Amino acid sequence: MNQKILRHLITEALAEDIGDGDHSTLSCIPANKKGKAVLKIKQDGILAGVEVAQEIFHQVEPGAKFTIYKHDGEPMQYGDTAFEVEAGMQTILSCERLTLNCMQRMSGIATLTRQYVDILKNYHTKILDTRKTTPNFRLLEKEAVRIGGGINHRFGLYDMIMLKDNHIDFCGGLEPAIDKAFAYTQQYNPWLKIEVETRNLEDVKKVCAVGKGKVFRIMLDNFSPENISEALSIINKEFETEASGGINLYTVEMYAQTGVDYVSVGGLIHQAQSLDLSLKADMS
Repeated sequence: MNQKILRHLITEALAEDIGDGDHSTLSCIPANKKGKAVLKIKQDGILAGVEVAQEIFHQVEPGAKFTIYKHDGEPMQYGDTAFEVEAGMQTILSCERLTLNCMQRMSGIATLTRQYVDILKNYHTKILDTRKTTPNFRLLEKEAVRIGGGINHRFGLYDMIMLKDNHIDFCGGLEPAIDKAFAYTQQYNPWLKIEVETRNLEDVKKVCAVGKGKVFRIMLDNFSPENISEALSIINKEFETEASGGINLYTVEMYAQTGVDYVSVGGLIHQAQSLDLSLKADMS
């Protein structure tokens, strides 16, 4: 993870939650009082966000003692303990909700991602995430996909060129869009890769004809598995390939059976359900 972005995310999230003060805590907990709390797991799945939780507590109280019992990416079961934190009671109480919000969301995404990864374990095809993320929370959502075994696609609009339907239509067609994008990379950044979305087999043929040496990946958007197979025969391994559009847990294996290189699934993030975790005071 980009630590600078993570620290900024934590700072802004704490400011949103605490405002001018955690008055519930300030009203009844002395500033010098120390305490201990444990992260209890209340739902089976894949754990994610432990390293984020550690950073949250250390950012607020650098001297906090953080003991990890289960690591990111490990299977978790009801009743397990993920970590223990010893710090000022005010720190623990003020960080509690942010820690849980991050870890519950991340664990849900990692768990769903692992389900896709397990389905694809015997296939060449790999699972990708997308930019369909929560604004200002993308860093942690994509980290959760990685923890679950998926592959992060582009993080933003800046790290590769993806010519989608609107780019192509606004530009006047596939060929001018590809030519202009390639010329742009040669002037701006030759290492910037170009991916092109295709909507039918004719589009695939056009990209194969004009995109050699310019395009590195062809996206097959809303293709049936049968059409993907036909497209792959046209592409003949001259470009990387990605299937996209409405693919889910029930259909992903059919797409993998075609031999496509990647399947991108926005639902890894926007359809994941947060898992149940709790941070409880340890009074022993």
